Amino acid sequence: MKRAELLDSLPRHGVYDLAVVGGGATGLGVALDAALRGFSVVLLESHDFAGGTSSRSTKLLHGGVRYLAQGNLALVREALAERATVLRVAPHLAQPLPFVMPSYRWWQTPFYGLGLKLYDLLAGGAGLGRTEFLSREEALQALPGVNPEGLRGGVKYWDGQFDDARLALALARSAEAAGARVLNYAEVTSVRQLAGGDHPLSALAVTDRRGGNAFELQARCVVNAAGVWVDALRDHTEPKVSEGSRSNMVSPSQGVHVVVDRDFLPGGHALLVPRTRDGRVLFAVPWLGKLVLGTTDTPRRDLPREPDAFAEELEFILGEASQVLSRPVRREDIRSLWVGLRPLVAAPESAKGGTKVLSREHTIVVDASGLVTVTGGKWTTYRAMAEDVLERCFASRLLPHRAGGQSAKQVLLGAEAVSSPVTPLHTAPGLHLYGTEGPKVTACPGAATFLGAGLSEAMVRYAARFEYAQTVEDVLARRWRILFLDAVEASRLAPDVAAILLDELGVDPELAAFQQLCARYLPVHTQAS
Repeated sequence: MKRAELLDSLPRHGVYDLAVVGGGATGLGVALDAALRGFSVVLLESHDFAGGTSSRSTKLLHGGVRYLAQGNLALVREALAERATVLRVAPHLAQPLPFVMPSYRWWQTPFYGLGLKLYDLLAGGAGLGRTEFLSREEALQALPGVNPEGLRGGVKYWDGQFDDARLALALARSAEAAGARVLNYAEVTSVRQLAGGDHPLSALAVTDRRGGNAFELQARCVVNAAGVWVDALRDHTEPKVSEGSRSNMVSPSQGVHVVVDRDFLPGGHALLVPRTRDGRVLFAVPWLGKLVLGTTDTPRRDLPREPDAFAEELEFILGEASQVLSRPVRREDIRSLWVGLRPLVAAPESAKGGTKVLSREHTIVVDASGLVTVTGGKWTTYRAMAEDVLERCFASRLLPHRAGGQSAKQVLLGAEAVSSPVTPLHTAPGLHLYGTEGPKVTACPGAATFLGAGLSEAMVRYAARFEYAQTVEDVLARRWRILFLDAVEASRLAPDVAAILLDELGVDPELAAFQQLCARYLPVHTQAS
């Protein structure tokens, strides 16, 4: 359905069973699960799908190796099971990836190796491969580009990687195919409870941020899945919870990621330093033809839509990467620099230790207004979080109970058949990222006209026609990930993409705003903490 038709039909639908606010991993997971159970669902996202945290992850589907040290085995076990599910329902966008922990001390291989053997044990039948102890020569072979000085060996284990923004699009389109109505650039400005009846309804005030029109929707149940911004929506919901009894649910932190060329670490293995000089974790992950270095975990009080890296975060990543790689990584080597805000569950006021000790588990709260808010968690567990949200809606009698489980079996739109060969995600982006939708892409005009970085005119038209793209940023940041891979190249491609979008949509594709955004993905835009 075209956007104009959808906007016209939404208010005329009548009462929805469920309205979801937020088009990131959690909200999209809830919408898909609810639609598969037969509920009438509308999902509203104030910006683009996965436009915030859900497109800025470390690109890893993991059980959480670091949480083993914290003793949170239940969280690790659940995440490992969900990792297997995501790999199964979207094999073109989520795949196993071998990791190597290099050892520079005699005790590191046995110490970390035993912990990773426990990781294998917790995964059980959902494991991706067995943990192996590597000799020095084997570690050098697996990690060409690692610093050989003092290297004693390493430990190889398996986790998963994925394309987060394209997985979000697959969730959105799969939810739509299941009957949900999903709309980006639709901002919910307030939610109020309507009086009367045994089952009160909620009214959502919505503004179309592309056209400026405002309208109202009604729903029996409203789920607030706005990520780090959940508390802002709670503040605009009636009846309000009194200030003395309501506390913020989110204590945000930010993770910085640096992208450099693959020649710093050629090959198909990722590198993990489990404990840097200050106790943090460092990844070097091959992804879409580049190498992603990260990540940090820094508390942040403000919630900007486009956060900048703090100068000391960038220096930390460059310094630690230069220690473990054979070549130093310099500022001029950076192709892109991006920051993601994490919606960590807020700790009590008395808690100490910073965001590294805050929970990655999710939490669900039902306010006096009936608003159901979910936050926390991580990409790997989006599906389990969605099930938990709906169970809470049932328990609170906001929705009638209906059996679930379909979301664990339903492959997402574009998923390749299991027997099909899958192109590794660490290779350069190409038509393979569309899975079984590839022929529909090449059927669009301009399949033989390539703009650069593997992006064709047909891919841009497909993004506008079938993937909800409205702006240049939508295409070059999330449908085609070039902004996250090479900000200079993204800026170069932008005028051609803008011209195609204008031809397709007839509205402003926001070229100038994107050109300014590209500059922020380069290291000149770090800030003091």
